Amino acid sequence: MSTTNLEPIETSSISKPARASYGLHEMTERVAGAALLAFASPIIAASALTLAIFSKRSPLIAHLRVARDGQPFWMLKLRTMWPESPSRTESHGWIERIVADPVDDDKDPSDARVNSRFAAFCRRHSIDELPQLWHVACGEMSLVGPRPLTRTEINRYYGESSCELLSVKPGLTGLWQIRGRSAVRFPRRAAMDLELVRSLTRKMYWKILARTIPAIIKGNGAW
Repeated sequence: MSTTNLEPIETSSISKPARASYGLHEMTERVAGAALLAFASPIIAASALTLAIFSKRSPLIAHLRVARDGQPFWMLKLRTMWPESPSRTESHGWIERIVADPVDDDKDPSDARVNSRFAAFCRRHSIDELPQLWHVACGEMSLVGPRPLTRTEINRYYGESSCELLSVKPGLTGLWQIRGRSAVRFPRRAAMDLELVRSLTRKMYWKILARTIPAIIKGNGAW
């Protein structure tokens, strides 16, 4: 999948103190991501093993998404969707790479591919997203930001605003995750992503993180 060439982000007008502060923030996030990944590793390992047993396929998938400045990257997730009668020959080791765009951008609560209660539990409480802490630790993602999207989703819903969207790192959580999650349809989700990019402050950053925790625990609006 190719990515559209974007104009480089202009940084010459940013003051040295601002650049230093941003660099410190990025380093802090990477350290936090590594610490959270270490803490979540037993949960990820146990969930991956359980999903591998249920699906008889690779427990992890890597989906091609677009990161900051239009750079493609392989976003990790635990596999929570599979056909009702999967073939053992479809497995590609522990991680299966998926390039194809989703058939429907909006999630369906009755999707037949989520045919395990454990898989549904992982989706409801965002356990399937925990492997993305690796991307935070590596500096590819932020804890707070717009969710990583495919090139087709960006072209379809963001248009001329795509450069704004891609001027920041994608994040684990953001506004739409605390304002309805899966129940939020894509046009509204796109508006929330742009609101986040344009209005994110330190106060909003911590508020989103704080509200994400009860949203995950309750599992409301997620499927």
